[in-house]
Amino acid sequence: MYAIVSIAGQQFKVAKDQQIFVHRLQGDEGASIEFDNVLLAENEGTFKLGKDLKGAKVSAKILSHLKGDKVIVFKKKRRKGYEKKNGHRQQFTKIEITGISL
Repeated sequence: MYAIVSIAGQQFKVAKDQQIFVHRLQGDEGASIEFDNVLLAENEGTFKLGKDLKGAKVSAKILSHLKGDKVIVFKKKRRKGYEKKNGHRQQFTKIEITGISL
């Protein structure tokens, strides 16, 4: 059984006991959260989507909050003396899917 769910503006294919990294979510470590924006669900070869998924939820547990790898942003215009260097580290939340209810 798996589901495609929208979490923080991104779509993820999730299954029970799977651990994924999503954009930073509100909540403390160890807290339980539910996502009700389920787009598609598969159970033993039968697919449900649209109106069939009314009331479907994916429950998860927040494992930790962390930062991703640093990305260097470098801008330059040749022969003009313009150089700009900037870095960015994205904030992530590691969650574990505890169940899918249809």
